[in-house]
Amino acid sequence: MAALMNLPSLTGAQKTRLRSLGQTMPDSIHVGKQGLTPAFFAELNRLLGTRELIKLRFEGADRHERAALVSGIEAQAPCLCVGSVGHTALFWRPGAEGSKLLAAE
Repeated sequence: MAALMNLPSLTGAQKTRLRSLGQTMPDSIHVGKQGLTPAFFAELNRLLGTRELIKLRFEGADRHERAALVSGIEAQAPCLCVGSVGHTALFWRPGAEGSKLLAAE
């Protein structure tokens, strides 16, 4: 995972493209009352490894709690939050060969 710590920075256009792709995606993973557990991170890393972009839903967290959770996920996963609206957030991490989602640009 050490190689993934240096995530590329995204331009506004790239974030917009990823958010547009994520609009029609179903929620892939949920953060519940237990918060950010090792099992949650295992599943998050598995999903990011296969899909590159995932939609996450926060259950029962207020605005400030969601912001803290997003920061914690970005730091521990590692991945980038490319958009957050209400109780959902989109997280992105490029694959080993680079981003297939942004390659079309």
